[in-house]
Amino acid sequence: MAPPNPSAERHRLLRRLESTTVLDEDERQALLNLPMILRDFLEGQDVVRGGDRPSHCCLVLTGFVCRYALLPDGRRQILAFHPPGDVPDLQSLHLQIMDHSVAAMMPSTVAFIAHEHIQHATEQHPRLIHAFWRETLIDAATFRAWMIGLGRRSAHERIAHLICEMLLRFEAVGLAEGGVFQMPVTQQDIADALGLSNVHVNRVLQDLRRDELIAWQRPMIAVLRREALEELAMFDPTYLHMRNLPDAPGVAAEA
Repeated sequence: MAPPNPSAERHRLLRRLESTTVLDEDERQALLNLPMILRDFLEGQDVVRGGDRPSHCCLVLTGFVCRYALLPDGRRQILAFHPPGDVPDLQSLHLQIMDHSVAAMMPSTVAFIAHEHIQHATEQHPRLIHAFWRETLIDAATFRAWMIGLGRRSAHERIAHLICEMLLRFEAVGLAEGGVFQMPVTQQDIADALGLSNVHVNRVLQDLRRDELIAWQRPMIAVLRREALEELAMFDPTYLHMRNLPDAPGVAAEA
């Protein structure tokens, strides 16, 4: 078991939670002191599989992971993307069986935290219950925003919206600077997340590049004209419920 350490990676969880919740020093230290088992995963390797009965939650320390489900014929739907600082299977604290899988999208380091240790921390620091509960509510709000995209947004709006969302989430954990962040997705990954064909994704990305809204050289994405991209996406970050967000430019909330 890896001992607690003050590494920047371990602090990602604090930055993630503090982007939405105020924590005091005791609560911050309790999170830093959580015993963790660290494991490295290769690109494409499952971190947690559907049907598992996990006894730990997984915290993404480095890299990038996705949540996904497979149809019986092998078709994949990506349900969410998760940068460092996210705990993509927090629901396993209360739901015994995983109904989807979590996979690394690049070489990633994941910390496994036993449910019993999380429960002990929340018993000692009850406000942490609210912080974790808030995370699950924001997760649901993000699903609602994605559902709106799948049902009502054009392909250009969907992809622009995804990039705007991920930029904000990477900024929240200190992993984006000047509109540049590392999101190692392929065109097929975007297609599987947004209900589009690979060819359609390729055309949209070409348009976004041509209009100088983004530059993309996998794994790096650079947002060149943020306001214009947000306008195209009709992006309102309300559903992410982050603290100190600027007022959204007149777009109805999605969550």
